[in-house]
Amino acid sequence: MNGGSASQNAREFDVVVFGVTGFVGELTARYLADHAPRGTKVALAGRSETKLAATRKRLPARAHDWPLIVADSSSPASLDAMVARTRVICTTVGPYLRYGEALVVAAASAGTDYVDLTGEVPFVHYSIAKAHDTAVATGARIVHSCGFDSVPSDLGAYLLHKKVTDDDAGTMTDTTMIVKAMRGGVSGGTVDSMRVIAEQAKDTETRRLLLNPQALSGTPGDTPRVSMSSQPSDIGIISARKVDPSLRGTLAPFFMASYNTRVVRRSDALLDGAYGKDFRYAETMAVGSIPGVSTLAAGIVGIGTGVFLGAMSFGPTRRLLDRLLPKPGEGPNEKSRNKGFFVTQTYTTTTTGRRYRSEMRAQGDPGYKATAMMLGESALSLALERDALPPRTGVLTPAAAIGDVLADRLRGAGCTLEAVELR
Repeated sequence: MNGGSASQNAREFDVVVFGVTGFVGELTARYLADHAPRGTKVALAGRSETKLAATRKRLPARAHDWPLIVADSSSPASLDAMVARTRVICTTVGPYLRYGEALVVAAASAGTDYVDLTGEVPFVHYSIAKAHDTAVATGARIVHSCGFDSVPSDLGAYLLHKKVTDDDAGTMTDTTMIVKAMRGGVSGGTVDSMRVIAEQAKDTETRRLLLNPQALSGTPGDTPRVSMSSQPSDIGIISARKVDPSLRGTLAPFFMASYNTRVVRRSDALLDGAYGKDFRYAETMAVGSIPGVSTLAAGIVGIGTGVFLGAMSFGPTRRLLDRLLPKPGEGPNEKSRNKGFFVTQTYTTTTTGRRYRSEMRAQGDPGYKATAMMLGESALSLALERDALPPRTGVLTPAAAIGDVLADRLRGAGCTLEAVELR
């Protein structure tokens, strides 16, 4: 089962960053140059050696001797050669539905651990179908969604589970993440992924998959068929007091709920339903605590979310949005990235009636600086702390693959992650 793991000790590199000539790829390489422990062996990969060399020159001096690897998503042979040289492949090359399928299969086949930034349900579903069994056999950990999508969501629920279990307080029931505060933009890569999904959603089977609240909870070839009402709505507008009696106002939909919720539910499935048979999970966004004002704001956000998704799937309006929204490879300047931040809080009530809250907060634009930090620490967790990781292999989630190790590393990087009981 772990032949790949055994061979990892002989790998040339600890981490290869693939897509480093892109905006977030370069930020991730920069993060590793600034924060990876001394002695960590890193290489930079992409399609063009000239562009790779130019990117390397812009990185801190420590990175100037990092080797360059030429590899292309359209060349399976180049991907096979690249993943065979490293313990972990860290990829920012998206949209993953368009560029990621061959790489995830190559990593699983080589027994190479893998991290990415996908927020695409159909891609992760493909990965489960095509790479999970292979990764289990080779000992590879394929870990999707290691940035703002979906580390705060996934670790928020996981830390609650750990705290509730430690307190012998039963299991979780209704659980809701609230994006309490956030400053920053949506990355061009995320927008491009939305474009691809909007196009894919025209297919009936894909649309059915996107609407399935347990789309990612199954095993290869076995996607659970459940009603949409079995879990909270991804576009619901709800009273904050229903989440926890200490809260006020109305909560708006969070635009990435339709993806993040599936990741959290997959974590629960991978942990053998440890969150509880009555576990129901939703994501929302705070828009103020004044009842009337927040209700109006939540309604506007809800309508705006629906209009935006509809516009992305309609040719004329999509072309207009393409002119206004950030494109892949684009992003804010360093000053704006540094001013960004996010705060998420996740609330639950247990089967014994006790109430808990977890919180994650980090400095840096969520889609750029903070995401580069979360992705970089995920890669380092897999590369450098293998003995401390759970023994799970296959297509995993951040919580199921690297939960406690990642939480500790993120705390060391300056993030707040905690879970407390509410009185």
